[in-house]
Amino acid sequence: MHKSGAVMAWNVFKFCRALRGLGSTTILLVLGIVGLTYYAVVINTYWPGLEAGRPEALLSLAVLILFHCLLAMLLWSYFSVVYTEPGIVPPNWRPKVDEERGDTDPLTATEFSADLKNRRIRFCRKCNQLKPPRCHHCSVCGRCVLKMDHHCLWVVNCVGALNYKYFLLFLFYTFLETSLVTLSLLPHFILFFTDDDIPGTLGTLATTFLAFVLNLAFSLSILGFLIMHVSLVTSNTTTIEAYEKTTPKWRYDLGRKRNFEQVFGTDKRYWFIPAYSEEDLRWIPALQGLEYPLKPDLDVQEL
Repeated sequence: MHKSGAVMAWNVFKFCRALRGLGSTTILLVLGIVGLTYYAVVINTYWPGLEAGRPEALLSLAVLILFHCLLAMLLWSYFSVVYTEPGIVPPNWRPKVDEERGDTDPLTATEFSADLKNRRIRFCRKCNQLKPPRCHHCSVCGRCVLKMDHHCLWVVNCVGALNYKYFLLFLFYTFLETSLVTLSLLPHFILFFTDDDIPGTLGTLATTFLAFVLNLAFSLSILGFLIMHVSLVTSNTTTIEAYEKTTPKWRYDLGRKRNFEQVFGTDKRYWFIPAYSEEDLRWIPALQGLEYPLKPDLDVQEL
């Protein structure tokens, strides 16, 4: 019985590692949806409306400008998540302070060995290395990730300390873009059911219909996902930590303003782009994924 359970666990992790093979496929799928939407909105619907003398020329211009601006930010955020390392544990990393006890002094060799034995300092048996605070092992990537939130197949990467902001911006701009597409194609979608003589070929009509349905579905699903992550940011919690928390007094909850700054930084000029100012990277250790200040009024014994 024990042996079969071990085999089952091994098969599960084998499947997780196999998910890495979907990488190029999911990227192509995302680009395919973007291409389909671009054809339906720009080439097939609103670009022809720019012709001189048409009454809808001003509306077409406004839709096209907004569509391309949101698309540029969406793709910038998306590929920033894809190609940014989520945060890996530095070689031979050792804790400088005992986060669990709130101790600010460096650990002695004796204290370090005792805390490791008592599991106050976490150790990853798969990576054979120590795990910093808020670090978790990803079975898909096969490595430990700093402040890991989850592994996302859509971005073919883990979402962690160094790319979480980029992931949130990807959700934000995707929601705005899909909502814009849904609203701009809604009148044409209604024509499918109210007008028997719709202009256009069967292929263009099918493309418009499919683009509307896909973008409506994505906008509704991403809205729920976005709301969930906004609540996580305001409480300074990751998706994994939300399921693991056993106490209502979360040690890393510093208040909404400081929690927000630990993800987006303090420089407002960088809040809506997938980048950080050099000053924020220098003065906010949480953006590096290794050091996180604790809630000041939290009783050490409650940790």
